[in-house]
Amino acid sequence: MILDRLAREVEALIFASEEPLSVQQLCEYTGSGEDSIHQALDRLNKSFMDQQHAFTIVDVAGGFSIATDSEFGGVVSQLFEGRKPGKLSRAALETMAVVAYSQPCTRMAIESIRGVNCDSAIRTLLERDMIKISGRMETPGRPLLYSTTKAFLAYFGLSNLDHLPRFDEVEELLGMSSSEMEERDLFGSGKE
Repeated sequence: MILDRLAREVEALIFASEEPLSVQQLCEYTGSGEDSIHQALDRLNKSFMDQQHAFTIVDVAGGFSIATDSEFGGVVSQLFEGRKPGKLSRAALETMAVVAYSQPCTRMAIESIRGVNCDSAIRTLLERDMIKISGRMETPGRPLLYSTTKAFLAYFGLSNLDHLPRFDEVEELLGMSSSEMEERDLFGSGKE
Protein backbone atom coordinates (compact mmCIF):
# COMPACT_ATOMS: atom_id res chain seq x y z
CA MET A 1 0.00 0.00 0.00
CA ILE A 2 1.33 3.40 -0.96
CA LEU A 3 0.54 5.97 1.70
CA ASP A 4 -0.69 9.41 0.76
CA ARG A 5 0.83 12.64 2.00
CA LEU A 6 -1.59 13.05 4.93
CA ALA A 7 -0.97 9.53 6.26
CA ARG A 8 2.78 10.12 6.08
CA GLU A 9 2.42 13.48 7.88
CA VAL A 10 0.37 11.81 10.62
CA GLU A 11 2.95 9.04 10.91
CA ALA A 12 5.79 11.57 11.17
CA LEU A 13 3.99 13.62 13.83
CA ILE A 14 3.13 10.61 15.99
CA PHE A 15 6.63 9.15 15.60
CA ALA A 16 8.33 12.43 16.56
CA SER A 17 6.09 13.29 19.50
CA GLU A 18 7.12 12.34 23.03
CA GLU A 19 3.46 12.22 24.11
CA PRO A 20 0.32 10.80 22.49
CA LEU A 21 -1.22 13.28 20.02
CA SER A 22 -4.97 13.85 20.03
CA VAL A 23 -7.07 13.97 16.87
CA GLN A 24 -7.50 17.71 17.46
CA GLN A 25 -3.73 18.21 17.56
CA LEU A 26 -3.27 16.15 14.40
CA CYS A 27 -5.98 18.24 12.70
CA GLU A 28 -4.26 21.45 13.80
CA TYR A 29 -0.79 20.38 12.61
CA THR A 30 -1.94 18.97 9.26
CA GLY A 31 -4.82 21.34 8.51
CA SER A 32 -7.12 18.33 7.94
CA GLY A 33 -10.51 17.36 9.36
CA GLU A 34 -11.20 14.67 11.96
CA ASP A 35 -12.60 12.18 9.43
CA SER A 36 -9.48 12.53 7.29
CA ILE A 37 -7.25 11.97 10.35
CA HIS A 38 -9.14 8.82 11.37
CA GLN A 39 -8.93 7.51 7.81
CA ALA A 40 -5.18 8.24 7.73
CA LEU A 41 -4.72 6.38 11.04
CA ASP A 42 -6.63 3.39 9.63
CA ARG A 43 -4.51 3.43 6.44
CA LEU A 44 -1.31 3.53 8.50
CA ASN A 45 -2.29 0.62 10.72
CA LYS A 46 -3.44 -1.40 7.70
CA SER A 47 -0.13 -0.65 5.99
CA PHE A 48 1.84 -1.71 9.10
CA MET A 49 -0.15 -4.94 9.28
CA ASP A 50 0.09 -5.72 5.56
CA GLN A 51 3.86 -5.20 5.62
CA GLN A 52 4.18 -7.17 8.89
CA HIS A 53 5.81 -4.36 10.84
CA ALA A 54 6.40 -4.94 14.54
CA PHE A 55 4.61 -1.76 15.59
CA THR A 56 1.20 -0.16 15.37
CA ILE A 57 -0.53 3.10 16.22
CA VAL A 58 -2.48 2.81 19.48
CA ASP A 59 -5.14 4.97 21.11
CA VAL A 60 -3.72 5.74 24.56
CA ALA A 61 -4.11 8.52 27.14
CA GLY A 62 -6.50 10.47 24.94
CA GLY A 63 -4.22 10.46 21.91
CA PHE A 64 -2.33 8.32 19.45
CA SER A 65 1.14 6.89 19.85
CA ILE A 66 3.32 4.35 18.04
CA ALA A 67 3.86 1.18 20.07
CA THR A 68 5.52 -2.15 19.44
CA ASP A 69 3.22 -5.11 18.86
CA SER A 70 2.53 -6.92 22.14
CA GLU A 71 3.77 -10.09 20.44
CA PHE A 72 7.30 -8.71 20.81
CA GLY A 73 6.94 -7.49 24.40
CA GLY A 74 9.27 -10.15 25.76
CA VAL A 75 12.17 -9.40 23.44
CA VAL A 76 11.73 -5.60 23.64
CA SER A 77 11.56 -5.60 27.44
CA GLN A 78 15.21 -6.73 27.51
CA LEU A 79 16.18 -3.22 26.39
CA PHE A 80 14.70 -1.74 29.55
CA GLU A 81 15.72 -4.23 32.23
CA GLY A 82 18.17 -1.82 33.86
CA ARG A 83 15.81 1.14 33.60
CA LYS A 84 12.70 -0.21 35.25
CA PRO A 85 11.20 2.30 37.66
CA GLY A 86 10.78 1.06 41.19
CA LYS A 87 7.60 -0.81 41.83
CA LEU A 88 4.77 0.97 43.56
CA SER A 89 3.99 -0.23 47.06
CA ARG A 90 0.72 -1.97 47.81
CA ALA A 91 -0.41 1.19 49.65
CA ALA A 92 0.33 3.34 46.59
CA LEU A 93 -1.46 0.92 44.27
CA GLU A 94 -4.52 0.83 46.52
CA THR A 95 -4.53 4.63 46.76
CA MET A 96 -4.20 4.94 42.98
CA ALA A 97 -7.12 2.54 42.49
CA VAL A 98 -9.31 4.57 44.83
CA VAL A 99 -8.43 7.78 42.99
CA ALA A 100 -9.00 6.17 39.57
CA TYR A 101 -12.46 4.89 40.44
CA SER A 102 -13.61 7.80 42.65
CA GLN A 103 -12.04 10.86 41.07
CA PRO A 104 -11.95 13.64 41.81
CA CYS A 105 -11.65 12.69 45.46
CA THR A 106 -10.13 14.07 48.67
CA ARG A 107 -7.45 12.56 50.87
CA MET A 108 -10.13 12.02 53.52
CA ALA A 109 -12.29 10.03 51.05
CA ILE A 110 -9.29 7.88 50.11
CA GLU A 111 -8.46 7.26 53.76
CA SER A 112 -12.05 6.39 54.62
CA ILE A 113 -12.03 3.70 51.90
CA ARG A 114 -8.57 2.34 52.73
CA GLY A 115 -8.91 2.78 56.50
CA VAL A 116 -5.37 4.09 56.94
CA ASN A 117 -3.38 7.31 56.52
CA CYS A 118 -2.48 7.90 52.83
CA ASP A 119 -0.09 10.88 53.02
CA SER A 120 2.97 8.89 51.93
CA ALA A 121 1.15 7.05 49.13
CA ILE A 122 -0.33 10.30 47.78
CA ARG A 123 3.09 11.98 47.86
CA THR A 124 4.64 9.05 45.97
CA LEU A 125 1.90 9.10 43.31
CA LEU A 126 2.23 12.88 42.90
CA GLU A 127 6.02 12.55 42.50
CA ARG A 128 5.55 9.86 39.84
CA ASP A 129 2.95 11.96 38.02
CA MET A 130 0.32 9.21 38.35
CA ILE A 131 -2.14 11.56 40.11
CA LYS A 132 -2.48 15.33 40.22
CA ILE A 133 -4.21 17.97 42.31
CA SER A 134 -7.25 18.81 40.21
CA GLY A 135 -8.89 21.45 42.37
CA ARG A 136 -10.51 22.00 45.74
CA MET A 137 -13.82 20.73 47.07
CA GLU A 138 -16.33 23.47 47.84
CA THR A 139 -16.79 22.45 51.49
CA PRO A 140 -15.43 23.89 54.75
CA GLY A 141 -11.65 23.73 54.71
CA ARG A 142 -11.69 23.38 50.89
CA PRO A 143 -9.72 20.08 50.79
CA LEU A 144 -7.62 19.24 47.75
CA LEU A 145 -9.11 17.01 45.07
CA TYR A 146 -7.00 14.33 43.37
CA SER A 147 -7.41 12.88 39.88
CA THR A 148 -5.39 10.58 37.66
CA THR A 149 -3.09 11.97 34.94
CA LYS A 150 -2.32 11.19 31.31
CA ALA A 151 0.79 9.41 32.62
CA PHE A 152 -1.56 7.07 34.53
CA LEU A 153 -3.48 6.29 31.32
CA ALA A 154 -0.27 5.80 29.34
CA TYR A 155 1.27 3.56 32.05
CA PHE A 156 -1.73 1.23 31.96
CA GLY A 157 -2.25 1.53 28.18
CA LEU A 158 -5.72 3.04 28.53
CA SER A 159 -7.13 5.52 26.04
CA ASN A 160 -9.49 6.95 28.67
CA LEU A 161 -10.98 6.15 32.07
CA ASP A 162 -13.96 4.37 30.48
CA HIS A 163 -11.55 1.54 29.70
CA LEU A 164 -10.84 0.79 33.36
CA PRO A 165 -12.12 -2.68 34.30
CA ARG A 166 -15.63 -2.61 35.71
CA PHE A 167 -16.11 -3.73 39.31
CA ASP A 168 -17.82 -6.97 38.21
CA GLU A 169 -14.82 -7.75 35.95
CA VAL A 170 -12.41 -7.14 38.85
CA GLU A 171 -14.46 -9.39 41.14
CA GLU A 172 -14.43 -12.09 38.46
CA LEU A 173 -10.64 -11.83 38.12
CA LEU A 174 -10.14 -11.97 41.87
CA GLY A 175 -12.13 -15.20 41.94
CA MET A 176 -9.97 -16.86 39.27
CA SER A 177 -6.94 -19.04 39.95
CA SER A 178 -3.60 -17.99 38.47
CA SER A 179 -3.82 -20.74 35.81
CA GLU A 180 -7.29 -19.55 34.78
CA MET A 181 -5.95 -16.00 34.50
CA GLU A 182 -3.07 -17.19 32.30
CA GLU A 183 -5.50 -19.04 30.01
CA ARG A 184 -7.67 -15.98 29.64
CA ASP A 185 -6.40 -13.37 27.19
CA LEU A 186 -6.59 -10.44 29.62
CA PHE A 187 -4.82 -7.97 27.39
CA GLY A 188 -6.26 -8.98 24.04
CA SER A 189 -2.99 -10.14 22.55
CA GLY A 190 -4.93 -12.35 20.19
CA LYS A 191 -2.66 -15.33 20.84
CA GLU A 192 -4.32 -18.71 20.71
